[in-house]
Amino acid sequence: MLSKTWRLFSSTLAAFFGVQSDKNRQRDFQTNSPLPFIIMGLILAVILVTTLLLITKLVLV
Repeated sequence: MLSKTWRLFSSTLAAFFGVQSDKNRQRDFQTNSPLPFIIMGLILAVILVTTLLLITKLVLV
């Protein structure tokens, strides 16, 4: 389970920043449902925005 979760996280993170390898992309497209990737992408987007807001708040105070 942890290995599958880690693979999902690393694949989504790589795609998030545009550095996904073709081999991993092909592997990801072989899955049955895109829902886990969509959910992980949303989670990573929320984490990114929250981190940027916190850093901005710290710099401006």
